[in-house]
Amino acid sequence: MNISILGSTGSIGTQTLELCRIDKNIKVSALSANSNVKLMYEQIKEFKPLIACLYNEEKAKELKALVENDEAIRDVEIVSGMDGLIKCAEIDEAETVMVSVVGMIGIRPTIAAIKAGKKIALANKETLVCAGHIIMPMIKEYGVELMPVDSEHSAIYQCFVGEERQSFEKILLTASGGPFRGKKLAELSDIKPEDALKHPNWSMGAKITIDSSTMINKALEVIEAHYLFDVDIDDIEVVIQPQSIIHSMVQFKDGAVKAQLGVPSMLIPIEYALYAPNRIELPKEEKLDFGMLKEISFQKPDMEVFKGLALGMAAGKKAGNMTTVFNATNEEAVAMFLERKIKYLEIADSIEAAMNEIEFIADPSVEEILDTEKKARAFVRNYCKA
Repeated sequence: MNISILGSTGSIGTQTLELCRIDKNIKVSALSANSNVKLMYEQIKEFKPLIACLYNEEKAKELKALVENDEAIRDVEIVSGMDGLIKCAEIDEAETVMVSVVGMIGIRPTIAAIKAGKKIALANKETLVCAGHIIMPMIKEYGVELMPVDSEHSAIYQCFVGEERQSFEKILLTASGGPFRGKKLAELSDIKPEDALKHPNWSMGAKITIDSSTMINKALEVIEAHYLFDVDIDDIEVVIQPQSIIHSMVQFKDGAVKAQLGVPSMLIPIEYALYAPNRIELPKEEKLDFGMLKEISFQKPDMEVFKGLALGMAAGKKAGNMTTVFNATNEEAVAMFLERKIKYLEIADSIEAAMNEIEFIADPSVEEILDTEKKARAFVRNYCKA
C-alpha cells in the first residue's frame, strides 16, 4: 500500500505513521503539514517520502535547507502552499490519501485527490460539513472509495456492513460529553482554555478538544454523517456515552441496534479506513478488556448547556452555505478563546449571531464556500470587539 498523508504532524497524521511502523508494507509517498519544520524533518528522515509539503512558505524554505544538507534525503522534493498540498494529494505513486489536515484547507486537496482517482481516507470534518453537496456526488462520478476516519463515522460505516439500507431507521451518534458533561450553563461562564482542554477520554489536538467540550464537534459530525450516509438530519440522534466505549450505533426498523465498540483510540478507525474489509493485528493496548469494564451508560445532551450542538443541527437542516458559516465562525471563535480574547460561552453566541446575519446561499460553489468562510471569520472578529 502506498499512501499520501496530508496533515502528517497532527494527531491523526502521527498515528497513521504509527500504523506504518506496525505494517512495514505501507510505503509513504508524500507528507504534508502546516509549519512544523522539526517534526516534518524527522518524519522525512524516517519514512523517506518522494515529496513533502509545508503549507507555510517560509517554514518550507527552512525545511528545504535542512533536507538539501542531508545526503540521505536530499532527493525528497520540498513544496509549499496550496499548490504543494494538491501536488501531495495527486502524486501518482499513492493509491490512498489520508486527509487529516485541520480546517477548510482540506477541501481543495480532497477534490484534487478524487479527480486523480485516489481512495480517500477522510479525517477532515470540514470537507464534508462545508462541501458535502459537492464532494459526495464527485465520489460517485469518479468511482472512488471514501472511508471515514472519525471514530463515530467509522463505527456507523461498520454497522451498515451487510445491511440493506431500506431497513435503516436512525443513527445513534455517540459523544463523551467532554469535560463539562453534567454542568449547568451558569457554571461555564468563567471557563478558561486549560479547563476546556482537559478531555476525560481522548487525546486530541487543541481545537478539536475545545469542540468536544462545547459539543460542537458532535454537531459537525451530525452534518458529516448526513452527507456520508445520505440520511436526514432528523434521523441522527446524539447520545452521550461517557465511557467512549461505544463509538456509534445504527438502529433498524425491527428495533435491532448494531453498535461498534472499542477502546478510545484513533488507531483502530485509521486501520479500518486503510484496510477494510480486512483488519490487521494491533497492539494489545488497543483491545477492550470486558473484565475491566464496569459500566456502559447513556445520557441525553442538554441542548441549553450545549447550545452549539443545537445551532449546528439547525445549520445542517438549512444546509447551503449555512454549514460553512457555522464551521468557520466556530473555528475563528475557538482560536480567539484559546488566545483568551473571548469568553467560553461567546463561542456559541458568536455562531448564533453569524448564522442570523450572513447571507444564505442555497447551493454554493467552492469559491462561494471560501468567500463565506472569510465573511464568517471577519464577522466573528468584529462581533467579539463590540
